Amino acid sequence: MDFDVRWAKREEWDEAMHVVWQTFLEFDSKDCSPEGIQSFHDFLLSERLKLGFLEGSYQLMVALSGGKVIGVGSLRDVNHLSLLFVDGAFQRNGVGRTLLQVLCEYLKNEVGECRISLTASPSAVGFYEKLGFEKMRQRITPPGIPVIFMEKTF
Repeated sequence: MDFDVRWAKREEWDEAMHVVWQTFLEFDSKDCSPEGIQSFHDFLLSERLKLGFLEGSYQLMVALSGGKVIGVGSLRDVNHLSLLFVDGAFQRNGVGRTLLQVLCEYLKNEVGECRISLTASPSAVGFYEKLGFEKMRQRITPPGIPVIFMEKTF
């Protein structure tokens, strides 16, 4: 499968957030309370998040196939993976792995970081473990989104 990975353009924000939302609903929402689902939705639609992207403090990378956004990876607080979502129709084709690899290379080679952290949904823990992440602790973020805190050192 052919796809490209690059930093997102301003005009791709809405499409990228749509991919994240639809993928969250399909794969992760079953583990969340109704309040958790609403909280995640509000987070994606927040003007603060979009403004951070536009100002460069919330970095967003996209995977594209045929000009369509099929995957999204984002960084906040320098080295925390905030979002990593791949459209269900394109999963198991290396899209998520490639997005994460490019983000890690960026952190290591351009920012000078030696680690990346993330909060994984329970269904994604195995994926991250295969890529060298270790579970640090489990928690439930208010209101009702279960996550496992994970880190990787490079």
